[in-house]
Amino acid sequence: MEIYFHVEDVGLPNLDYKKAEKWLISVVTTEKKFCGNLNFIFCSDQHILEINKQYLNHDYFTDIITFDYSEGETVSGDVFISVERVGENANLFGVEFLNELKRVCVHGVLHLIGYKDITTKEKVLMTSKENEYLLMFPQAI
Repeated sequence: MEIYFHVEDVGLPNLDYKKAEKWLISVVTTEKKFCGNLNFIFCSDQHILEINKQYLNHDYFTDIITFDYSEGETVSGDVFISVERVGENANLFGVEFLNELKRVCVHGVLHLIGYKDITTKEKVLMTSKENEYLLMFPQAI
């Protein structure tokens, strides 16, 4: 089980990555799954737009795209996160950048675990899970 943090055409966000890794593993294990390899790739709006077009046939910006490689109970995947979009959303929602970044990271992990956010009911559950797990993140970043 390994969690990796990468950058593609942006700087690495100022997050305590050791704490983030432990936190994300605890999210997976709390959901009664096993943590496989997880790659978090921080990138620009333009980069995520190109991924969205190429792989999903979507021509719009998004904050996150998750590619699920999970097998059985082992959670694995690539999570692309637009740092620019996270910043804009943080301003829009009136939260700190790192709080929004953590929310998007756990959102991606929850997708890999199997949670969806298409219907209103699914969105409510997803947000509830995000809030629950955000409280688990170790303080003192």
